[in-house]
Amino acid sequence: MEENTRSHGISSRLNRNIYFPEREITFDDLKFVCYMIERTARRIKQPNAYVVDHVGKDELLRNLSLADVLHSENPDDVADRWMTEYKLEEGTTDVLDIDKTLAPTPPTALQMGKVYARLIQSVQNSQENLVDSIINVYHSPICQQLDNYNCSAYYEPSYVITRAYIQGNFN
Repeated sequence: MEENTRSHGISSRLNRNIYFPEREITFDDLKFVCYMIERTARRIKQPNAYVVDHVGKDELLRNLSLADVLHSENPDDVADRWMTEYKLEEGTTDVLDIDKTLAPTPPTALQMGKVYARLIQSVQNSQENLVDSIINVYHSPICQQLDNYNCSAYYEPSYVITRAYIQGNFN
């Protein structure tokens, strides 16, 4: 039932598709955008917040509204386009540089996109639009822990991650 609800609109009048106002942005749209943030950040070795900041509010909303079309494109092409359009520069933050004895297989960009999408969905309140929720989550102090694959934060249950977000840490 929970997954079924997620594929439907993320209910709020603040989460409407800008091109088709009668259509709500869905959890799948959010998951796609979070996946592309993660995928792009990994490619350019930058924190996710860097990508979110350079994409900006208007373009995040545009990408959410176009996600049902963009998801059928090659994700590398979408990431390349983001890197060019949003003038993203190479950095030194390599989340995949991990201790293989602690984490032999890091989560995929898609898995982390789902983690972030579930967190964003769970913390968004009725007065906040989805784009603001995305920005707030990606600027949370817990992102450093979620993106540290040498620890277990990223595979904690969603309610634990949500509680950590609200508290500001996993303690």
